[in-house]
Amino acid sequence: MAGIRKSGGVSLFIMYGIVIIFTILALYPVFWLIIQSFKTTQEYMSASKLAFPKVWFYKNYPITWVTGKFGILIVNSVIYTSITVASVILFGFMSGFAFAKLPVKAGRFLYGSFVIGILLTLQSILVPLFLMINAVGLYDTRLGVLIAYIGIGLPMGVYLSTGYIKSIPDALIESARLDGAKYLRIFRSIILPISAPVATSVAILMITGTWNEFMLINILVSKSDIKSLPVGISMFSGALASDYGKQFAALVIGMTPMIIFYLIFRKQITRGVSTGAVKG
Repeated sequence: MAGIRKSGGVSLFIMYGIVIIFTILALYPVFWLIIQSFKTTQEYMSASKLAFPKVWFYKNYPITWVTGKFGILIVNSVIYTSITVASVILFGFMSGFAFAKLPVKAGRFLYGSFVIGILLTLQSILVPLFLMINAVGLYDTRLGVLIAYIGIGLPMGVYLSTGYIKSIPDALIESARLDGAKYLRIFRSIILPISAPVATSVAILMITGTWNEFMLINILVSKSDIKSLPVGISMFSGALASDYGKQFAALVIGMTPMIIFYLIFRKQITRGVSTGAVKG
């Protein structure tokens, strides 16, 4: 018995040791990036890359903020991300409800048309998408960007929502229909609340994907006032490539909103992902 307890204690010690090692490996690059963002380019090039700054140069952040126009870029990223997430969840789950529970004759064909979008890479549709957006006069507009983002995110939303909603008992919907509820009321009062875990999973995928998206918006938009945060960060790896302090400051500014988002909603994220994975 004592041997079993000793063995269990050793196993627990090893597990905690592995977790601590991986935590250090994950957090150290972030810590290193923050430290380097307070160095001047001259100090970064001459001193050790692992050393703390001899003189903390705080001006990297205000200069980077003003030069990169990060204020308007963050607002644009929030607009693109929030509208995309809300639209993908609403339209994706409405479609998933129709495909999973409603007697739609063309349901199988339409579902396949949605899901095949998961297999398409952004590079394969970039040129046709640009030509279509340009042809309808939506180039250099927020609406053009949002339509592209929502269209690209819908296949995953439809796929996950359809699979989850199929597991909801038909008796719930049938009893609601007998009570006189319309399909829209059933969707709003039954389907959406029950589907909250997988909706959280979809939201996480859409938030991270939309917030960090660079290639598409860089093609569809030329006006700096309606571009997103990743495009502003990329400016510091081009013409200002030799100014490492401002590069690092731009990267820290770019990752800070996602870190704050996780710290605020970490419990909901963990609960949504775990529940969605088990029941989805």
